[in-house]
Amino acid sequence: MAAPRRVVDTSAWIEWLVGSALGKMLARHLPDAPECVVPTIVQLELSKWLTREVGEDQADQVIAYTQQCAVVPLDTTIALLAADLHREYRLATADAIVYATARCVGVDLLTCDSHFENLPGVVLFPKSVRG
Repeated sequence: MAAPRRVVDTSAWIEWLVGSALGKMLARHLPDAPECVVPTIVQLELSKWLTREVGEDQADQVIAYTQQCAVVPLDTTIALLAADLHREYRLATADAIVYATARCVGVDLLTCDSHFENLPGVVLFPKSVRG
């Protein structure tokens, strides 16, 4: 059974890409490319991390894969909601944009970052759980 349409946060992408135990657990919760919603800020974060950790060629391959997904650019609606979510939940700017994208698209957010804990519409696999 395929995972539902959702936003995948950078933290979940990284765990999956490095093949950690947590990433292997996450694999069955990752939607297929057409069902995966990718905020452009996640592309930025992935590109920075991948270029630093594994090189530009692999970064380009992963970004090419994300382009097969439903890429959602930052627009005024998302930006204003992100500002509200930043204030309400004390999220960092990038996290607020990722969360606002999920809310605007009407899908869950799959993440490993505990600062999203207990927020509505969040599917959290905390990094402390490595089973």
